[in-house]
Amino acid sequence: MIVVIRIAGMVNMNRPMEETLYRLRLRRKYSCIVVSESKEVMGMLKKVRNLVSYEKIDENTLKELINKRGQSENKKAKINTEGVIKYFHENKTLDGSGIKPFFRLHPPRGGINTKYHFPKGVLGENKEINKLILRML
Repeated sequence: MIVVIRIAGMVNMNRPMEETLYRLRLRRKYSCIVVSESKEVMGMLKKVRNLVSYEKIDENTLKELINKRGQSENKKAKINTEGVIKYFHENKTLDGSGIKPFFRLHPPRGGINTKYHFPKGVLGENKEINKLILRML
């Protein structure tokens, strides 16, 4: 499972990058998706690596993300975290699991550096994405 967080906004973005972000369902700044690792997804992430932060997510962070920021498709329904994770492992997608396939996050507490890639900033393949997500919840 790979988690992708959109870091950059919409200003001065060229059309192919904008379309790729829309296909990934990253339509707003600080929105997040969880996708399965495939050749097609990795190609899209390589294309928009200057605008997003991505890496594999661990189970504890995923449970925390679903508990705190998961939104039910039916407004009154409760979210079953274990059921959603099991559904994702079986079907490789969150569509039809009962929650919206994206998560709206808070800007990171403590700030971030958006100029550089991972060792100095947060863009691209970020090895510390789990810490970043916990700061954004």
